[in-house]
Amino acid sequence: MKPVLLALMFLSDEHCAQLSQSFDLIYAPDTAQATAAIAMHGPRITAVLTIGSTGLSAAQIDALPQLSLICALGAGYENIAVAHAKARGIVVANGAGTNDDCVADHAWGLLIAAVRGIPKLDQLTRGGVWRTALPLPPNVSHKRLGIIGLGTIGKKIAQRALGFEVEVGYHNRSARADVPYRYFADVTALAEWTDFLVVATPGGAGTQHLVNAAVLNALGPRGVVVNIARGSVIDTQALAQALKDGRVAGAGLDVYESEPAPPAELLDLDSVVLTPHVAGWSPEAVQASVDRFVENARRHFAGEVPVSPV
Repeated sequence: MKPVLLALMFLSDEHCAQLSQSFDLIYAPDTAQATAAIAMHGPRITAVLTIGSTGLSAAQIDALPQLSLICALGAGYENIAVAHAKARGIVVANGAGTNDDCVADHAWGLLIAAVRGIPKLDQLTRGGVWRTALPLPPNVSHKRLGIIGLGTIGKKIAQRALGFEVEVGYHNRSARADVPYRYFADVTALAEWTDFLVVATPGGAGTQHLVNAAVLNALGPRGVVVNIARGSVIDTQALAQALKDGRVAGAGLDVYESEPAPPAELLDLDSVVLTPHVAGWSPEAVQASVDRFVENARRHFAGEVPVSPV
């Protein structure tokens, strides 16, 4: 008998086929389908595959009496009721490390695009505007980069900074002994020191609006903020006002509080570069994430510890 798997996020046909080789797959990629699937198949489901933003609530867990494994496809698991799951003896795992390079690449793409104004320059060029009619876009190299959250993705972002001869500082819950970068115990102090602020911290209640008006004011009128973490970390209203007032120069956002709807407050601002939460999406990264889930599940159902338990 194959384990019965409930998948709560978008999967390609190819990945559905891959998972169906090892699991009795119940595919429910939206809220309505998830509710219906749990009502119909709840007593049979033994594993759930989800993502951090979708999660799995305590009530949903309680509706799955045979559940023994919950996996997040990516690294984030902020909306999974982890403590409740563990209290029931359910193993929780994630896809940590499977898309770090992709996210770090995208963070630098957003940063360069925002600092250099590349989307705006593209539009102006198509309209026949030549460089002599435009202000000079600033350098990226030889500046200061502040990273909020120096986990595995934050470290990859910092590693790429070396090629731009950028000085790196970071904020974490505590200083790391394994990196040479400057540590800031306070986010506002980091923002005041840096030119570019990159958000790479987990989401959830503990980081809600960590980047607020005070932090943006500290970043300053030449500062740029990039977010490849979770939209909840940045106060969108405060960011919009800071950009309109010229208190911050620009932003590059792959995530935002309103997603999947775009952030209405920012749509008319050409100082903002937006992408639709794709920083961790590439053929290579998504395949690695699916493969990690399969291996986590294989180990779990064989009585072993998953590769990346939470």
